[in-house]
Amino acid sequence: MKFLLPAALAALLTVTGAMAGSFPDDLKIGGFVVGCQAWTFNRFTVMEAIDKTAETGAKVIEFFPGQKLSPDQADIQFSHEPARGADRKKPSEKLDGDAAKAVWEKVKAKLAEKGITPVAYGVVGIPKDEAGARKIFEFAKYFGIRVINTESVDAIDIFEPLVKEYDIKVGFHDHPKRPDHPEYKMWDPEYILSVVKDRDPRIGSCADTGHWVRSGLKPVDCLRILKGHIVSSHLKDLNVPLPSGHDVPWGQGVSDVPGILEEYKAQGFVGPISVEYEYHQEDNLAEAKECIDYIRTQGAKK
Repeated sequence: MKFLLPAALAALLTVTGAMAGSFPDDLKIGGFVVGCQAWTFNRFTVMEAIDKTAETGAKVIEFFPGQKLSPDQADIQFSHEPARGADRKKPSEKLDGDAAKAVWEKVKAKLAEKGITPVAYGVVGIPKDEAGARKIFEFAKYFGIRVINTESVDAIDIFEPLVKEYDIKVGFHDHPKRPDHPEYKMWDPEYILSVVKDRDPRIGSCADTGHWVRSGLKPVDCLRILKGHIVSSHLKDLNVPLPSGHDVPWGQGVSDVPGILEEYKAQGFVGPISVEYEYHQEDNLAEAKECIDYIRTQGAKK
């Protein structure tokens, strides 16, 4: 058995720490718990995403379901589900529960090695059956994840009791407005508010600011509509206020990142906030790092 170095052991203890309560100060940068959504590095594996997140200077990560595990085990996908393969319909390798836990242990060890704490998971579909939904909450509990991000409004009656049981938050994520699919309502903060306002306070919004801009909305206005109901955020800054707008480093675009951060502070929201940088994804480490550095600089000014 290998013994963990003190720093690695401390990081592992952080990974398995408290759930939906307050975040320790050592996870904060510039006053916020901010890190990378692994989707930023979706051209790479989860192990590489952890490495790259550490290189940005971030301390936390948000996982997404189905990312390949590692360069040497690319046929295994990292997920809450016990059976994953490179082909979801025809898995190349079945993983029973014990084998899945072995994969999770590898990821947990990598997190400890790099001093990265997982704080969120998504965007993930939550099934409308209790057993299927519970798998996601068990996965989150295993890693010490604080927030599960989803768009599964139709499963809210199933997962609300699990939110209470596990003390893990659920954030409803917004994608852009879809003119060809008027039945899609998640882009509208008023709709999100109508869904969450009478629910457990741990059920709220995963505020994707870039998608609000793509929907023709002002993020600060959206945040004010959802005041008290923000449980996580995918913070983006776009080059133009159009559906075709692409990510730029925070503070260099049209999304009013300073105003967003001030509104977060006014509401007492410290995170988790994820850099979800969906541009230059073959080589966007430097740009993701600029976003983390921006938060650090803004915090220093205060």
